Amino acid sequence: MSLSYYFEDLSKAYKAELEDLQSDSEGNDILAKRLKDKRNQFKLLMPMIETAPEMVAVAFHGDINFINLQALYLLSTADPEDFPAWSELVDAVQFSVDTQALADAVLLETGGERFLITTICLEYLHGKTGNSHRAAADDEEHDEGENGRDDDDDERDLDEAGSEWMSEQGFDRRD
Repeated sequence: MSLSYYFEDLSKAYKAELEDLQSDSEGNDILAKRLKDKRNQFKLLMPMIETAPEMVAVAFHGDINFINLQALYLLSTADPEDFPAWSELVDAVQFSVDTQALADAVLLETGGERFLITTICLEYLHGKTGNSHRAAADDEEHDEGENGRDDDDDERDLDEAGSEWMSEQGFDRRD
């Protein structure tokens, strides 16, 4: 996967932030508690959406359902100045009830669209690197053909359909 420099750097920081939240000093897994704390403190964290988006984006961890994987893949190759408007990507993902309220709040902020697009892509990339069991299972389901093997023709068709959709959203078409 060829990431933009923007997502290459941020995805490493996002992974590190999640690892920091994972356990306490005694090695106990407390990620769920810390994510809940982040969500409760979200309004206090919002001033950081432009300077340290990875520290705020973790509040959405595990609560985004990816509908259009091809759109997210293509988004991961883009830099922020090439991002489409949020209204063009809104159907590519679905938030849980808890994080939908956070998404609605952040969209009211200056830079909120860029942050939300960055967030969904960081969470998508986190799942692609095998750090999320649910995302890995989704990838297997999408990567395998009918007979449990890779189907190159379907993959090319999906790639073409995704490229066309992203082109309609304002992205440059890849060759």
